[in-house]
Amino acid sequence: MSHISEQPVERVTIPVLQQCKEERRRIVMTTAYDAVTARIADPIVDVILIGDSVGNVCLGFDNTLPVSMAMMNHHLDAVARTRARALLVADMPFLSFHLGIEETIRNAGGFLQRGAAAVKLEGGAKRIEMVRALVDCEIPVMGHLGLTPQSVNVMGGFKVQGRKADDALRLLDDAHRLQEAGCFALVLEGVPAELAARATEFLTIPTIGIGAGPNCSGQVLVFHDVLGLTEGHRPKFVRAYAEGFQLLQEALSRWAADVRSGVFPGPKESYRLPEGLAETIATWTPT
Repeated sequence: MSHISEQPVERVTIPVLQQCKEERRRIVMTTAYDAVTARIADPIVDVILIGDSVGNVCLGFDNTLPVSMAMMNHHLDAVARTRARALLVADMPFLSFHLGIEETIRNAGGFLQRGAAAVKLEGGAKRIEMVRALVDCEIPVMGHLGLTPQSVNVMGGFKVQGRKADDALRLLDDAHRLQEAGCFALVLEGVPAELAARATEFLTIPTIGIGAGPNCSGQVLVFHDVLGLTEGHRPKFVRAYAEGFQLLQEALSRWAADVRSGVFPGPKESYRLPEGLAETIATWTPT
């Protein structure tokens, strides 16, 4: 009998996301930084972002600025090994697209060679030249406007953007320019809901909101925020669907108590010698 191959997985592609926009079907996007979280998320979401948010979510940094290309490559490699059906988008970290077109293309192209389907970079008008250069090299680009975490020092913290008339109009203009430069989608972070709705209305490409109200083409939240895996303050735009930190800590505490009381491991978690060998080793003495 000839070999019967498995049915090919129908992967999410950029044209699929565009079709979602046109048919008003909401796009779901979350982050993954390793193979385990990618496998959990993949059957559920449309887009997996290997975000530079790994810096403050997993690596203990206060913000995303210390995240390097080496760090991003490490986490992208782990996610890409899962051969996800979701569209994989890799974040361009700070300084990876600021020092010239050649280096920008090399860094972004390296992401595609490692398994990403697209890259995401922050910023508006100042980044148009880089976006065009990447698109010209057949590297798909997702834009990111509003509260751009790599600009945390300029913004004076993680603050809502676009609340002043000039800032709101600049964001709309930047959104239009990024679309014209070839971005296939646009993340809108930390902006008033009305502003995000207006951007979504006039853009032909999908918008993905995070702290941008309900009227974007889709929504993104950090995996760890959705599952309540982090301690401390949660931003206003986060809705946790589980208290994962507490649940996992309670489970680990039960295991630790079983170890200390001698209950773990039990017979079910232990291996046995073949019949008769126990008596042989019982008579052994050092020579």
